[in-house]
Amino acid sequence: MKIILLICFSLLSVCADEGKVLFEKHCISCHKAFIPMSKLKENFLDHNNTLLRLKAPTLNQLSYRLKQRIGDPKGDEDMHRMEVTAFMSDYVNYPDRDKSVCLDDVMQHFKTMPTLKGKVTEDELEEIGSYLYDFDEKVIKAKGIKYEGFDEALKRAKEEDKIIIIKAMTKECHFCRKMEREVMIEDEIIAAIKKDFIAVSIDVSTHSLPLGLKAVVTPTFIFVDENAKVLMNVPGAWSKEDFMELLKEAKINNLKKDKK
Repeated sequence: MKIILLICFSLLSVCADEGKVLFEKHCISCHKAFIPMSKLKENFLDHNNTLLRLKAPTLNQLSYRLKQRIGDPKGDEDMHRMEVTAFMSDYVNYPDRDKSVCLDDVMQHFKTMPTLKGKVTEDELEEIGSYLYDFDEKVIKAKGIKYEGFDEALKRAKEEDKIIIIKAMTKECHFCRKMEREVMIEDEIIAAIKKDFIAVSIDVSTHSLPLGLKAVVTPTFIFVDENAKVLMNVPGAWSKEDFMELLKEAKINNLKKDKK
């Protein structure tokens, strides 16, 4: 059984690598792979694409928008993957701005892409489509916040004098995903959390929060000290700047508690 699992894992890795190789061969000249959303918003909203001078949407933009706009993102994943890949294949063969999944504020800066019909095979498009489908979640996992279980976090908090951040979320929560892909992936946020905090993520649709805690909405961020005392309970999604202020406020509250 172990041998079969290893073979399956190896085949999946080969397919993923093949999709990346093909993307870099046919698409990377126009589509950058990853740029943080804060930088993209600054580029398009504040600088009219003069900051980055992008030729086309980035891969993280496309991965997210395709999965949100094409097919049923809450349905069967294999079917959804097929729907997204089929749409992408049709689009690159027969480009049409009216079919674009990207926002108008973004697309206004780009020309309609040239057709790739006859230049990329259907099998290659399928590999690229699969790579594209997985990219957004993989980049969050690779670049984003690393989470721990609460018991381990509490142990480390006592040993390292850090504050625990409990993120109450659900997989279906739009604003939870927004926080992960736009805020919890930013270098400044990651550095601040790594320095003074330990992050815990709990899906409240399948698990109870520790310490008898409750979250009325998702996401909710609950800050807990090394003695399992709640410092702050803050619902909602936040910008990078506002979340940095929350982190600072939690540290201040922790210092005030120590002086009492």
